[in-house]
Amino acid sequence: MSVQSTQKITSAMKMVAAAKLRRAQEAIQNARPYAMRMRSTLEEVSQGALEESHPLLDVREDRKSLEIVVVTSDRGLAGAFNSNVAKAAEAVLSERRGEFDQIGLTLLGKKGADYFRRRRASQISFDSPIDGDITYEQAADVARELMRRYIGGDLDEVVLVFSEFISTMTQEPIVTTLLPFTPPEGEDGAEEASAYEIEPDPEALLAALVPKAVEIEMFRALLENQAGEHAARMTAMEAATKNTEELIEALTLQYNRARQAAITGELVEIVTGAQALE
Repeated sequence: MSVQSTQKITSAMKMVAAAKLRRAQEAIQNARPYAMRMRSTLEEVSQGALEESHPLLDVREDRKSLEIVVVTSDRGLAGAFNSNVAKAAEAVLSERRGEFDQIGLTLLGKKGADYFRRRRASQISFDSPIDGDITYEQAADVARELMRRYIGGDLDEVVLVFSEFISTMTQEPIVTTLLPFTPPEGEDGAEEASAYEIEPDPEALLAALVPKAVEIEMFRALLENQAGEHAARMTAMEAATKNTEELIEALTLQYNRARQAAITGELVEIVTGAQALE
């Protein structure tokens, strides 16, 4: 039966997604502490008396150009995973439309590119598939291009929209500002933590740390999205497999009833014919 074939496919896809999820979950769990520590280090350095700030930290009062980076997956069959990210990006477009003269879209993932090509093709400035497992260099290339455009004055703000992996059952669309890059605000005891002697000087350290922190933030977003995709696909395929089981039971029952009715009809015809011959 075609339904049984579909059940085998969905069950296999569920197992594949589960195997990929374990690797993706391990990758994001390793990346999160590094990203958090990078931000806290930047916060400690930037608290000091700096003669010059880094251009990626500068907030511009006259903002004309906004770039929205939308991260989705290359493949579907993951429930509402990609559509939720697309809706979050559409909400940003609607909310920020009055603040900027120009809003561009950087699309990472085929599903997001397909969605916005049908609706906002003129606003797409760059799109690229994910192409398998995420690599740091892949994320860094995108981040470097955005930083180049921001420093050059082509962009005044960059917003990142992606799906954060929370658990196997939960993936939440996240909207965060990538540029200007903002270190976390200091907590209690931050003054003591920032009283380090920095060599050669804080400005040189910022020049090295800030671009790296932006790259790490982009890398973390791609890893979060990758883990969320596998989790969403595993959940969707598990639900599809259960639905095929219920469908097979219903079709089997319907088939047995039809077969029983046919046998009963044949018996009635035989008995009726035998009675007619008497």
